[in-house]
Amino acid sequence: MAAPRRPDADTSSAVPTDPESQLPSVLTRVLAFVSVAIGGAAGGLIGYAFAELGGFGGAATGLVTLLSALGGAGGVAVVAVLTLRAFGEWTTIRERPER
Repeated sequence: MAAPRRPDADTSSAVPTDPESQLPSVLTRVLAFVSVAIGGAAGGLIGYAFAELGGFGGAATGLVTLLSALGGAGGVAVVAVLTLRAFGEWTTIRERPER
């Protein structure tokens, strides 16, 4: 059961504030997304060039291109996630008060 409040108590300072988010900034997340898209496009171009040089036909060219694009995007995504996590930890350590 909650303690009764006094009518003259100042309630303006009793309003709880939301905790600060540990998410990276929107700009950082957008840059990570764009880097993943560029990595996927680069992987797709490399896969397409490889398929054309290898003499693959029709569906095989598309499959090699798709797999290369997914591989490129996946690799860049791993690096982006690790970078965002490291950035978050660095921000937390930097804001930690000295002991």
